[in-house]
Amino acid sequence: MATKSKATNKITGSDSDKLKELFVDGLKDIYWAEKNLAKALTKLSKSATSEELKAAFEQHTTETEEHAARLEQIFELVGEKAQAKKCAAMEGLIEEANEIVSSTDKGTMVRDCGLIMAAQKVEHYEIASYGTLRNIARTLGHADVADLLQQTLDQEGETDHKLTALAETYVNEEASAE
Repeated sequence: MATKSKATNKITGSDSDKLKELFVDGLKDIYWAEKNLAKALTKLSKSATSEELKAAFEQHTTETEEHAARLEQIFELVGEKAQAKKCAAMEGLIEEANEIVSSTDKGTMVRDCGLIMAAQKVEHYEIASYGTLRNIARTLGHADVADLLQQTLDQEGETDHKLTALAETYVNEEASAE
């Protein structure tokens, strides 16, 4: 059984191997999510009505590509090959976004409202994933990895706030008038 050293607050023993395995599995999952989200964001950008939402999706596409590259760096830092594992949660969230596109009228703010809703669900999933991975990295003694994960977590939070601002500034109001 693993013990926790009070001096270092790190897990030691065989359970740390299990925790690292869980951590790497989580990295593989979010790596798949980021790779597939980058493709989906391009479609969402093309489907958006407002120029501000299109620009937000385009900016986040660039950031998402950076997140994938940062994950590749993290894999290297923990001595693992960058490898994706299908993320069922992200697959479902992307499918839900696609359903919003197909079930709303092109050129409407109702569609934009739905796209913001779908995108925020994605952001909240990513925020939960990156926050948990950051905490596990700290527990495993990878402060450098935790810092990189925090950078991504900060960007995901900023994106969520931008989406909220778009919704509250005018998208929801205009959608209610359609």
